[in-house]
Amino acid sequence: MNVDKNEEKVLCFKRNDLPPRWVADVSVVKMTEEEFFGALEDMPFHWLPRFKAETDHAFKQLIPYVLLQTADGLHTGCYRRNGSEARLHDFWSVGIGGHINPNDCRNGDNSLSAIIKNGLERETSEEFRSLPEDTDTVFHGVINEERTAVGHVHLGLVYRMHVWKREEIESGDELDSFRWFPTEKIF
Repeated sequence: MNVDKNEEKVLCFKRNDLPPRWVADVSVVKMTEEEFFGALEDMPFHWLPRFKAETDHAFKQLIPYVLLQTADGLHTGCYRRNGSEARLHDFWSVGIGGHINPNDCRNGDNSLSAIIKNGLERETSEEFRSLPEDTDTVFHGVINEERTAVGHVHLGLVYRMHVWKREEIESGDELDSFRWFPTEKIF
């Protein structure tokens, strides 16, 4: 669903409420999904207008970020950025991600974990015309960098989607030049 960036609201946490090691200059923090949601369970989250959240350094937007890999881990899906975020155009990416919106509150469960799961499912369904049904998505931790304008206001929630039948994947228009690369060559 395309929403005008001036009207869109996105899920944010106050930067000062987050654990400091998550928002260091460059952070890669491995943890379980239970540890992640446990650390946030007593913190309030906020729905900010996206135009404000993109420049307000007092907040971090949570962005589920999914890496697609073959079940054996030998190949990882990559694509050239060509979506709504112009600051990232022509960069290559190994992950699919996007903002969490109030529309991700559904089915009567408004817990943070349900909202993020719904947002993750929405983002992957928007980016791919088809995905195999037998995928397995696992949370790995958080990533952060404070060196770019994009990184300064986003906190990545890293997931890995294991794909058994990569030939059943059909990428959407925003995933320009989507293809599989040997994992050992990109990491």
